[in-house]
Amino acid sequence: MLESLFASLPVIASQLFTPEVLFALFLGVVGGMVIGALPGLSATMGIALMIPFTYGMTPIAAIAMLMAIYTSAIAGGSISAILIHTPGTPSSAATALDGYPLTLQGKGLQALGVAMVSSMIGGLLSAIALLFLSPLLASAALKFGAPEYFLLACFGLSLIASLASDSLAKGLAAGCLGLIICTIGIDNDSAFPRFTFGSLHMMGGIPAVPALIGLFSIPQVLSLIGKSIERASSKEKMEIGEIKGRVLPPWSEFKLLIPTILRSSVLGIGVGILPGAGGDIGSWVGYNEAKRYSKHKELFGKGSFEGVCASEAANNAVTGGAMIPMLTLGIPGSAAAAVIMGGLMIQGMIPGAELFTAKATITYTVIFGFILANIFMGVVGLLIARYVVNVTKVPPGVLCPIIVVLSVVGSYAISQTMYSVYVMIVFGFLGYFMRRAKFPASATVLGMLLGSMAETGLRQSIVMAKGHLVTYYLTRPLCVALIALILLGIFLPVFLEKRKQKKAARG
Repeated sequence: MLESLFASLPVIASQLFTPEVLFALFLGVVGGMVIGALPGLSATMGIALMIPFTYGMTPIAAIAMLMAIYTSAIAGGSISAILIHTPGTPSSAATALDGYPLTLQGKGLQALGVAMVSSMIGGLLSAIALLFLSPLLASAALKFGAPEYFLLACFGLSLIASLASDSLAKGLAAGCLGLIICTIGIDNDSAFPRFTFGSLHMMGGIPAVPALIGLFSIPQVLSLIGKSIERASSKEKMEIGEIKGRVLPPWSEFKLLIPTILRSSVLGIGVGILPGAGGDIGSWVGYNEAKRYSKHKELFGKGSFEGVCASEAANNAVTGGAMIPMLTLGIPGSAAAAVIMGGLMIQGMIPGAELFTAKATITYTVIFGFILANIFMGVVGLLIARYVVNVTKVPPGVLCPIIVVLSVVGSYAISQTMYSVYVMIVFGFLGYFMRRAKFPASATVLGMLLGSMAETGLRQSIVMAKGHLVTYYLTRPLCVALIALILLGIFLPVFLEKRKQKKAARG
């Protein structure tokens, strides 16, 4: 494989550095960042909208542009997450936890710079993994069956313990709410409608993207309105930090973030390879591990650069990871990868071994284009960071209607029905009351994202175990490894906290 790759480098370079391909990459990067920054306009939607425009393009330019939209939209979501606490994409929800507090402290420009560089590094490392490790890592993903997916979901749900910093009970309650929401709709096994109350729309379940938009954007709007009213009555000025200084923190500070960026990138690649996981789960996993290893856990949720870089490196690393099983096995690792696979097949390129043999030159050129797209993304992101921070100077009276309109338009665009808008509104008020009661909305999001995977995996495992569920799990090596990770994730924070308390008592 490597020999054929190195032998094809001159041909790859001649195909990549053409006006058509370079323009397609630049268009994909800029368009993707705009799509990602607008709440509700997800990467999947952007890719789907651009597929018709690829019909008359060469396969290399077409697929490279779609992959550029994918990675840039994920990075672009951090812009609105950091500046106005409204994630442009679900993958940026974790970024908002620390990005927006940094903006309030006057460090929004540096937070954006850290997010863009972290996204670029995460995307680059995932592209390198896509280039060199595709066959090996894809074969490992094939070994995951229903038992492994159930335990993987349980591992994700174990992260709630670290997300609920104020109260573990409230965190578990919020997580259970997310699991309950996942049960709405047609049961996959019996085809029986659950909690639909006779509604045809609810038979399809609760759409995740409108729910996420509502949980994160509407509470912020209501909070801004409340603060504006309080400031108007007390005649105080808007409490927002002044945007000034450099785009990136000093090197002495930024170099301390590099281990977190690298660790989160590796985690994101691993999550991306597993079909159905996606950048939203990858960002939460990266954020959780950063908090676990951090020496400044108290800053998480209050303005931590580690939290920002961990989330952004992980969610962009998912993009290349999701391409690995899609290109080699025809199993997309995310919804966006599934749409890209459709664009791939339109160009007459069928996923599988043929892409790395008969059409290896085209495939490798596209992958190198993906590497170049991540570099473009980082450069463009850093260049525009100083200007997009001006959105923080927009008065709440102007900003709030804009956020609401974008949320409504984004929710409606998903299915072209008002049902998605109603879901967004309901979850908006739910998120507002959860915020007032100090229930973590992030735990609910995690429950919603992992609920279906956990339920399907458990049900299939029960059938496959034939009455010997525990024995069945313990005889599968991957299950044993995942069980160990779950136990480690649950008990390690408790152990470290007790150890810290003992040290403090001695000191």
